[in-house]
Amino acid sequence: MAKKSAYASAGVDLEVSNRLKDDLPTLLASTKRPEVLGEVGGFGGLFALNTRKYRNPVLVSSVDGVGTKLKVAFAAKRHDTIGQDLVNHCVNDIAVIGAEPLFFLDYIGTGKLQKKAFTDIVRGFAIGCRENNCSLVGGETAQMPGFYQPGEYDVSGTIVGVVEKNRILDGSTVRPGDKIIGIAASGLHTNGYSLARNILFNKMKLRPSSKIPGLGIKAADELLKVHISYGPVVQKLLKKFNKGARRSWGVKGLAHITGGGFIDNIPRVLPKNCNAVILRGTWDVLPIYEVLQAKGKVSETEMHQVFNMGIGMIAIVDEESAKGVLRTIRANGHRAWEIGLIDSGTSKVQLA
Repeated sequence: MAKKSAYASAGVDLEVSNRLKDDLPTLLASTKRPEVLGEVGGFGGLFALNTRKYRNPVLVSSVDGVGTKLKVAFAAKRHDTIGQDLVNHCVNDIAVIGAEPLFFLDYIGTGKLQKKAFTDIVRGFAIGCRENNCSLVGGETAQMPGFYQPGEYDVSGTIVGVVEKNRILDGSTVRPGDKIIGIAASGLHTNGYSLARNILFNKMKLRPSSKIPGLGIKAADELLKVHISYGPVVQKLLKKFNKGARRSWGVKGLAHITGGGFIDNIPRVLPKNCNAVILRGTWDVLPIYEVLQAKGKVSETEMHQVFNMGIGMIAIVDEESAKGVLRTIRANGHRAWEIGLIDSGTSKVQLA
């Protein structure tokens, strides 16, 4: 029997790690855009921006993680949604600026690489990148024995996109009288899990395999629903409604409803003299939120500051464009509603 290396005895087996990565070249190749140069495995990913396609390109970057949604994945021993969650979250964060995603890099940190978990996560990255026309150009996998609990890991991702400088969406033309369109979420997406887990697993004493009372769905299945990507539909909206000069744009601002919910995210795209008035009852609040609010005794305001309440992204549009924007969103497979309006104020969100 071959003697174990000193590093393997310390908890890091490089031979096993390298074998687990054998499928990476195929997965990464499935996401490859024409601008990607070089092969997988270098010290850096290479991407040659096609500058002839843009007059004044601005690169847009964002980095994020999946938060304590990972705890649900660990408990359920399901890792097939995590990669898509991360890619889609990052895509949405730069989509609100008007950026098209170009490439994505991932980081996975764990105590010991587990083949199924590793393969499922990276396959999820590849699926997310393909669906968003974004290249997975590389990443880092770190084995750190003693740093993570057995069977646990952390993931983060960095995305880079591009937008024409004069097409950057910043909310500067938002005015009182504009309409607020809400696009449906699939579930909690990647935020509010610390509170949701506390209510479902500690207060209600459920297990990941338990059905949520009144919903008829297992807790793990509800909590591990994939975070929706709005990137493709946003690009279609901008191409259709934001032609010509900025003052004539139909879509004036976008907000990704992530950590901070409505209360903290919408003000990011509000001028200092405007408030967003959200009209409760104008969209279908997901049933999981009714359970969480009732069983957790959470106030209405806190619900809208922690969770997305069934709305994953909002678009602020001029009144004339509102019906057309709704039709376009729905025609691209998303549920959407007019959920509020812009009023004069001090850059705050009002729940009405």
